[in-house]
Amino acid sequence: MKALLGTKLGMTQLFDADGNVARVTLIQAGPCTVTQVKTTETDGYNAIQIGFGDAKHQAKPQTGHLKAANVNSSVLREVRVAPVDAKHPYAKTRQAAYDEALALEVGAKIDVTAFEAGDKIQVTGTSKGKGFAGVIKRHNFNSGRKTHGSHAHRGHGSIGSMFPQHVYKGIRMAGRMGSDQVTVTGLKIVLVDAERNILAISGAVPGPKRGTILVKGF
Repeated sequence: MKALLGTKLGMTQLFDADGNVARVTLIQAGPCTVTQVKTTETDGYNAIQIGFGDAKHQAKPQTGHLKAANVNSSVLREVRVAPVDAKHPYAKTRQAAYDEALALEVGAKIDVTAFEAGDKIQVTGTSKGKGFAGVIKRHNFNSGRKTHGSHAHRGHGSIGSMFPQHVYKGIRMAGRMGSDQVTVTGLKIVLVDAERNILAISGAVPGPKRGTILVKGF
């Protein structure tokens, strides 16, 4: 099963044999433990729940839930296992991954050896929180003019007409910025370091350093 939880370490550069440089993000990925297996018979859908890290103070409900896997994971994520479309160009590969995922049992370990250099992946993380931000920073508005007695330099201006006497939903205004779940697709694995459980992923990955990252293969 090509799914791992990890921690973002930061960005660096790697050179190939021809001297070409690749900008990569290093992820301390796994090892993860299967903490729950959901099936259509018991839960209505197929999914694998994986755990990562060690919790310092685990609540009793989580302790009971993780007892079967004999772990003390601090982060849990669920990965859906969708049925394979026979018309998909990679149907055979996906069917093999589908069968392998459903064969997993609670307590099974998953590490970076599930991936290989060149694998296409998608990465999910939580973007950096920016706090309360105005419309110029949050929505890329233009600033108002700073001459002729103007007092609206960074304001958003009108938020609606007289009718219907309320503000429409979706009006772009100031508010909390960032700290959202972001998924980036089209990335690939550049390097797999099995000894140190590190994945080098091409390009940038959402979130700050030490942020939790979910890496999923296709």
